[in-house]
Amino acid sequence: MLGLLQLLLAILAIYGALKFSEEFKLLFPLGCLFAMWLVSRIEKRKSEKETERKSFLQSEIDKASKKGSGAINDQDFSMIEALLWPKSELLLIDTVHSVFKDLGFKVSTGVNYQSVDRIVKIPETHTVFGLQILMSEGEVEGSHPKINRALQFEKEKKENEKTLIIAATHTRLPLGEMGEATHLPKELSRFLSRHNMSLITTRHLYELWQKAKGGEIDILSFFEHVHSPPNGTSPSKGASNSPSPSYDLPLQ
Repeated sequence: MLGLLQLLLAILAIYGALKFSEEFKLLFPLGCLFAMWLVSRIEKRKSEKETERKSFLQSEIDKASKKGSGAINDQDFSMIEALLWPKSELLLIDTVHSVFKDLGFKVSTGVNYQSVDRIVKIPETHTVFGLQILMSEGEVEGSHPKINRALQFEKEKKENEKTLIIAATHTRLPLGEMGEATHLPKELSRFLSRHNMSLITTRHLYELWQKAKGGEIDILSFFEHVHSPPNGTSPSKGASNSPSPSYDLPLQ
């Protein structure tokens, strides 16, 4: 876009030099050339910011995983940034939609429900999640409107459907610090447990996504366990074989 603007300015400079009177024949092209210089500076700064953004994301990913993560394409960079540090809830919802779709789930907007952001189904099963997707600069608060919407879905849902809250928390923290932060109060955790609702952070969803793409976990089986924990109970935080319905679902 900026390149086209520079081309337009160059054409105007030539036109001015040929058509304008003696008084403006020099001043107008000089003005156009100065504008072209400004545009080139803006374009250079934009390119530098993009490089800095990618370098920052790559370093955050490497620090969190404690190893080099290899090359990441532009689309993945944009999705990771929107997942972990979303600029708006609508952008976050679209990104979560894309991540679940990339993982092989069937995703829809949930036209039959007004209280969820997305309906996610595990293919060739009757396992369905109603997703509530929210963002918070700190931990999730019990007064968040999406918690009330989740309760509404609990009243409307069918037997095979389960509420799953996807929360982008601590959206101003570096990726490495997110894992050390508290994501929801104990009172809210107990509240979700009483209502059999699960919550995971977008940081955790990102880790699941990367592990699934690398063939380290069977993501569909993982969420089957989230939907129906063995024996109807939740394992402890350190459990290694079964995921918990709370936000700190362990990774294998």
